[in-house]
Amino acid sequence: KFFELADIARSARRGKTAAPISPLALEAVKRIDVLFDIEREVNGRSVEERLTVRQERSVAVLADLENWMRTERARLSRHAPVAKAMDYMLTRWEGFARFTTDGRICLTNNAAERAIRGLALGRKSWLFAGSDRGADRCAFMLTLIATAKLNDIDPQAWLADVRDRIADTPQSRLGELLPWNWPAKDHRNERAAA
Repeated sequence: KFFELADIARSARRGKTAAPISPLALEAVKRIDVLFDIEREVNGRSVEERLTVRQERSVAVLADLENWMRTERARLSRHAPVAKAMDYMLTRWEGFARFTTDGRICLTNNAAERAIRGLALGRKSWLFAGSDRGADRCAFMLTLIATAKLNDIDPQAWLADVRDRIADTPQSRLGELLPWNWPAKDHRNERAAA
């Protein structure tokens, strides 16, 4: 909400019908941007390195942001849009600040949202799978694709190889075709030689 309340470009496009820019929201965005700048610097580093930098730099910025936000919130009406944004963030502060105690946690949930984007975009289409049996097949395929991704396997290469080999594989050896048992390099070399 802070970003929406401080969006200067959107307000300029809307002209006279735009809501006024909130100076408090703009200040909150500037303070939050300092945290994102630190995160950009530690992106790609080990968990331990990220945690060390966060402890050294982000904790102080975060404490300052919280103090500022609580002070400013006390001065605002509960109906002010920026007050609602502050209330939302302050009631979830412990979860928001958790990235400073665990180097594995990202400041945002962007990676998780990217991971589920394909499912979210297709969910309305999948309401019409044709039948319960079609919906079950769709669920099986999505599960297999996600499992391949979790095992660092290209789902398309894996599915193509399994499709080519499944008819000749005895039932007792079908487990060898599962993503966590699939030796991708061996099969790529075989396909390239053929």
